Amino acid sequence: MSDNDPRQHAPSLIGKAAPVVITGGSGFIGSNLADSLLGSEEEVVILDNLSRPGVHQNLEWLKEKHGARVHPLLADVRDFSAIEPAFTDAKAVFHLAGQTAVTTSMAEPFLDFDVNARGTLNVLEAARRSRHHAPVIFASTNKVYGALDDLKLIELEDRYVPAARDLYRHGIGEDRALDFCTPYGCSKGAADQYALDYGKSFGVPTAVLRMSCVYGPRQFGNEDQGWVAHFLISALKNEPITIYGNGKQVRDVLHVSDAVAAYRALLRSIDSVSGQAFNLGGGPANAVSLRRVLGEIARLTRRGCAVERAGWRPGDQAYFVADTRALQLRLGWKPTIGWRDGLRDLAAWLHDYRGLGAALGDRERISA
Repeated sequence: MSDNDPRQHAPSLIGKAAPVVITGGSGFIGSNLADSLLGSEEEVVILDNLSRPGVHQNLEWLKEKHGARVHPLLADVRDFSAIEPAFTDAKAVFHLAGQTAVTTSMAEPFLDFDVNARGTLNVLEAARRSRHHAPVIFASTNKVYGALDDLKLIELEDRYVPAARDLYRHGIGEDRALDFCTPYGCSKGAADQYALDYGKSFGVPTAVLRMSCVYGPRQFGNEDQGWVAHFLISALKNEPITIYGNGKQVRDVLHVSDAVAAYRALLRSIDSVSGQAFNLGGGPANAVSLRRVLGEIARLTRRGCAVERAGWRPGDQAYFVADTRALQLRLGWKPTIGWRDGLRDLAAWLHDYRGLGAALGDRERISA
């Protein structure tokens, strides 16, 4: 093993302060979470296989900013023997690594299962065997609720809204029945349930966050995942954006700094919330259709967005807005950044760090 091989760094933590392990720690949410923890003087193991384009830049940024407290471990969650040493002295685990695209799951269901289901089982088992019985916070998805085809929706000019008043006011709660669809929904759903069961069967402190659409700085969005960033990056590059469906589908988007706050709050309260799943999203105040986001991007960039149309994709939800009242009640958490301000913050980061678009003038940076 060479001196530059990142696999050597995680075992070197033995005998030092117990680290926090973040699987997928070089990814979008993972790197923002790592930055926040490192800013609180934590030692952080970044466990990542760097397979997603661009994420190596996030790792380099973390190392440059935080130095020796960043401990990279280049490994794949599918390889138990490779990842287990990182968990030996861990004080906590955030499991964010995963295959994230429905389209990829349809094309490669075995890959999707191995990464999301088997990989999660590997992480849970490694945490169970750790010296400190490390708690595990798992990043799940709203796709565990299925396509939501039974929702009665009203079609307006630019968006769908639910016919039920309570659903319109609050969103979809955790009491919604699970209904896995697409291989991605099945693999993440299985992982979701494994995480909760490891608390029941083995006493591992676990909790699950079923996320809506998170966006913000350090995101390298593409057509299949990270659609808010993908739309903005495409517009800044003057490239066409493909809309699947009619663009009236609604999501409650959440700025990554609010997501990081939720993850950290959940860990702080793990003793009281272990074994529970919570919805995490921007809620009704940040519920926007694809069309509305495109309109705001056009305003920000001062140019129209070239849009191409395609049919609906398997498992697409016409409407999903998370009811986050449980998180607010149990943890005192709530979204703080409105979607327009958040989109402006992402545009500023894309200009400052990737050279895309023009400067937006005076602004305050939003930080996790």
